[in-house]
Amino acid sequence: MADTSDTRTPAQIEADIRRRRDTLAETLDEIGVRVHPKTIVGDAKAKVAANVDHTLGRAYVQVNRVVSDVRAQFVDEEGAPRLERVVPVALVVVGVVGLLAFSSRRRKG
Repeated sequence: MADTSDTRTPAQIEADIRRRRDTLAETLDEIGVRVHPKTIVGDAKAKVAANVDHTLGRAYVQVNRVVSDVRAQFVDEEGAPRLERVVPVALVVVGVVGLLAFSSRRRKG
């Protein structure tokens, strides 16, 4: 059997009860704030914003890497253009634009 004798005075017991009530009141207030719809919506928005920021950051890094790789193909270490690569690409671009312009004029006529 458990020992149920309590050596505390009634004033100590009342003080313990008051402390326990205050702690419970704080806990209930915190629960009320956490389950409030505005808090839930705010937390959800914060999570979405964090995920978007993370995704955009990763996309930025990936695009930056691709641009650096492409730039390395057309520019040497000193920053001068590599004409042996730039000229053929420029000719292809001019050819495609010319074909598009020619085909759009042909349809109108």
